[in-house]
Amino acid sequence: MIHISYSEENANKKVKAPLTKRGNKTRQKLLVAAEKVFGETGYFQASIVDITKEASVAQGTFYIYFPSKYAIFEELITQMSKDFRSKIKGEIGGVKDYQQVLRIGFRTFFSWVKEHRNLYSIVQQVLLVDENLYRSYYQRLAEGYIRELKEAAKNDDSLMDLDPETIAYSLMGISQFIGMRWVYWDNTDVPEPVFEDVMGIIFHGITGNKKE
Repeated sequence: MIHISYSEENANKKVKAPLTKRGNKTRQKLLVAAEKVFGETGYFQASIVDITKEASVAQGTFYIYFPSKYAIFEELITQMSKDFRSKIKGEIGGVKDYQQVLRIGFRTFFSWVKEHRNLYSIVQQVLLVDENLYRSYYQRLAEGYIRELKEAAKNDDSLMDLDPETIAYSLMGISQFIGMRWVYWDNTDVPEPVFEDVMGIIFHGITGNKKE
């Protein structure tokens, strides 16, 4: 496994939080630029110069907000995870039926992939950059699934008595590769028949009577 190496001095520095609206705007501008550069160029080929050029800011400005290339990469992954989980939470808020929760969650994920193609690419790079960061990213997503599953189990007797963590990672795997196959590779929406087949597999399995 390849891991990013950076100086101990930079590793111990904290990402600085802007104190002004202008500073926050500049910091966000750098993150948007980093999203594009990392997504299109790749982490190891990208440079701070590339990011600052894309953001149209001076190279020295970068270091006001981030101590290293790794720091902005880590922040990008953290923010992406937070924003996505917040979007999911907002979309499913108030929905009690767990089948509907999953349907909304899957559609939201596919929409997210389509709108954030570079971020989807970046996530694939994280494993080579920092395995712990990669693990943390997916653990946070899994925790959201697990909470929803435990809550749903209290109100829905039809749900099978299965380990929530096992279900969570299984659902994440399905959404990941369906999204990759259609949304990321083909740059199209997941076809409705495919979506319904996915829901059928989740709710009914792959055994039983064949379709007429």
